[in-house]
Amino acid sequence: MAALPCFAAEVAVLKNGFTIQHERREVVGDVTRLYVSADGASFVDIPTAEIDHYEEAPDPPVSDSAPDSAAPRAGAFVKNAKNITQGFPAQSYRDLNEVVNEASGRYRLDPDLVNSVIKAESGFNVRAVSPKGAQGLMQLMPGTASQLGVPNAFDPQANVEGGTRYLRELLERYNFDLVKALAAYNAGPQRVEQFGGVPPFHETRAYVARIVKDFNKKKTAQQKAVAASQKSTPTERGTGVSNQNTKAQASVVKTHRPAAGVDATAVSPSE
Repeated sequence: MAALPCFAAEVAVLKNGFTIQHERREVVGDVTRLYVSADGASFVDIPTAEIDHYEEAPDPPVSDSAPDSAAPRAGAFVKNAKNITQGFPAQSYRDLNEVVNEASGRYRLDPDLVNSVIKAESGFNVRAVSPKGAQGLMQLMPGTASQLGVPNAFDPQANVEGGTRYLRELLERYNFDLVKALAAYNAGPQRVEQFGGVPPFHETRAYVARIVKDFNKKKTAQQKAVAASQKSTPTERGTGVSNQNTKAQASVVKTHRPAAGVDATAVSPSE
């Protein structure tokens, strides 16, 4: 069950010392959905346990000479004042969505897919460390990070760059089979090749299914937004993407159209 949404521009202060400015929020299960766009088509799901508290969004500074673009953008990650001395890298001041979009564009992937991987890997915690030693937003192992040219896995920009590049390499390796690529990202390519597909590990199957489900949610929201826009503009009907294909193979290579969803039934952890 989802809690009633809270409407009003505000800032979510995360326990890792960063904040996310958003238009509204809604608690869905054990995550809080932060809508970073007013139309609800763009959102980020953050584990509720990673959110410390909420604050009223600050008013942008008023200046006759400052351009409109100087105002803070929704979704911007900025340093929390009380944690200013914790020594996070300077790149953490950047908008995380901008970092993801740049890396996704460079490696021709859907940024929603990259965000879904980040959510599953670290819950957007830039300082996350797994019991096996994987580090940062996209949980790069030290050896993998070194091969990808990432000197500091806790640098959000470098971590996302390296993780996105690695995901692209895996997709190419498995002929753009997203399920196999995600399984390899979690369990390693050797395991995928050993078992000829997704390894029979509950952790890996649950991991793949979780990402696919989250990715599909984003695609469905975008398709609904397109459908709503078409209804409000009758002359443009027929130019959008049908939302009847939400279970088709994913278009993980970035195109000008919203990607279709992915069928997660083949990787259900219950199997």
